[in-house]
Amino acid sequence: MVIAFGPFVLDTAQAELRRDGHRVPIEPQVFALLALLVDNRDRLVTRDEIIDSVWHGRFVSDAAVASRVKSARQAIGDTGTAQAAIRTVHGRGFRFVADVAASPAIAVLPRREAARPSIAVLPFDRIGDPGALPAIAMALPHDLIAELSRLRWLFVISRTSSFRCAGCGPAEVGARLGVGYCLSGSVELVGNRLSVTVELADTATENLVWADRLTGRADDIHQIRQQLAAAVAAALEIRIPFHEASQARLAVSADLDAWGAYHRGLQHMYRFTAADNAAAATLFAHAVARDPGFARAHAGLSFVHFQSAFLHDSADLAGDIRHARRHAEAGVGLDPLDPFVNFAMGRCFWLQGDLDSSLGWLERATTISPNYAQGLYARAWTDTLSGRGGAGREQVDLAMRLSPLDPLHYAMLATRALSHIVDGEPLAAAPWAERAAVAPGAHVFIALIAVIAHTLAGNDARAAGWAANVRRRHGPLTADAFFESFPMRSAAVRADIGNALARHGF
Repeated sequence: MVIAFGPFVLDTAQAELRRDGHRVPIEPQVFALLALLVDNRDRLVTRDEIIDSVWHGRFVSDAAVASRVKSARQAIGDTGTAQAAIRTVHGRGFRFVADVAASPAIAVLPRREAARPSIAVLPFDRIGDPGALPAIAMALPHDLIAELSRLRWLFVISRTSSFRCAGCGPAEVGARLGVGYCLSGSVELVGNRLSVTVELADTATENLVWADRLTGRADDIHQIRQQLAAAVAAALEIRIPFHEASQARLAVSADLDAWGAYHRGLQHMYRFTAADNAAAATLFAHAVARDPGFARAHAGLSFVHFQSAFLHDSADLAGDIRHARRHAEAGVGLDPLDPFVNFAMGRCFWLQGDLDSSLGWLERATTISPNYAQGLYARAWTDTLSGRGGAGREQVDLAMRLSPLDPLHYAMLATRALSHIVDGEPLAAAPWAERAAVAPGAHVFIALIAVIAHTLAGNDARAAGWAANVRRRHGPLTADAFFESFPMRSAAVRADIGNALARHGF
């Protein structure tokens, strides 16, 4: 939705309020409130609707609502006395009364690659007799809107706006709401069997980006709701950025905006080669240059510098460690509630062997977004190296269930192997290490974990094969380098691993 009023333009696709072409700084909740009022300018918006849309139904005080209304008025040059744009209807709610120059019902908004990724979640179709669950087709997407709002890189249209597009196709949703993606679904209840199907579509092309289906007993509806929210949030963390990168590749490189550069950088970052790491660094730096306040681009720069130091691909190890920390701190300063930013900060402490500090940041990342698979994996890695193999397995198993196609899946498998090594279970570790070493993206240290696991399990022939693989890929790698990147806290575990590596010349 793009609406002009006076000197202002409200652009929900880019989550921006602009005055005379210049961006007006505005807090996310204030923007959401303003978008809600503008979208429903033909009627009064009640206090309950505002709480439902801006706070997702959580209990808030009248003072909190009044504070956001005051901030919205200040952002557009209005006051509580003048009420030229936002009028208070005492005891009932608020209404947007300024004249506008466009209508979302007729304005066809071309999708722009420069836009921040945005999504509308529609009410689900109901197939068959709903039985004892008449509201389920509304309740499930409502839960999804609340869960997806945790993804701070994704702009989520409010329920009151997206639910008005019930029955619309992806292209019409994109035209009316100005969003790049549309999430729809269906609910079918047959006896006590409940099936839920969800589909993510690109509104510009109407192509299907991702789909999934969950089934279970209707008696377990609350568990199904939780599983659906977790599955969708985890999938979108991967699917939308990679789809955005595919779109960005069609743009002329010189015209890349910050978001386009960031998403293309992600694709290079997850290939785990020195050349791709360098390409990712260039793209993330471009994103930061275009938008210095782009917290996730700083986190991306932290990630690639971490990767260079972690894999010992760096000609300046101390410099990469320093840059990883600096960009992570910059990201935290810009957006302390972004899980990827906190993930990047937590991993910086791995390079210093400070597992306790690392765990604090990673716990923060997964508290902000409980279904953030990469954060759960990183917590598992930290727990495992700290000697808590059982806790590591619990976290990494959840991460793999949430994101089975994650770019870091190889690392999740390797963490599962390490958790068994830490617990003195080499026979259980070996198959996990083998799976990790042959998984897409697995770097040379993963092959070294296979050497360790097979040696401790008594399979010297298989271990020797992986040792040869390591030497072909990274001849001078040593046990000291392994322990710098994997700071095992247990002296006994370090000794076992050191002996295993020494048997194969490392």
